[in-house]
Amino acid sequence: MRRNVDELLEETRRGLQRVSARQAAALVAGGGILVDTRPSELRERDGVVPGAWVVDRNQLEWRLDPSSPHRHEGVDETLYERPVVLFCDEGYASSFAAASVRALGLRGATDLDGGFQAWAAAGLPVERP
Repeated sequence: MRRNVDELLEETRRGLQRVSARQAAALVAGGGILVDTRPSELRERDGVVPGAWVVDRNQLEWRLDPSSPHRHEGVDETLYERPVVLFCDEGYASSFAAASVRALGLRGATDLDGGFQAWAAAGLPVERP
């Protein structure tokens, strides 16, 4: 069966409970983790969310797998149960990324609807370059 990327994205998102920027901020305030998967060019252009983990998309699964020797500093077994909100620039690639880390067993993984741009538009903290 052939699908186009929009159909695949829609199917992927059915398995997520995507969150708004305000909901993501509340999850972080309660102990959740924000993960910025944007390329360095976008972080340099638009800024970063203070406290967000920066993990390049091509390293994501290794960096967020608690059993990986290449895991991100701070990743441990508790990550399987904690909210993990991934974001990209506008909230498309992060849906696929969230589904991928959910497949690793991170049940609290989801993505930020609208991505970094929605976070910034909501007036939430951003460190500008």
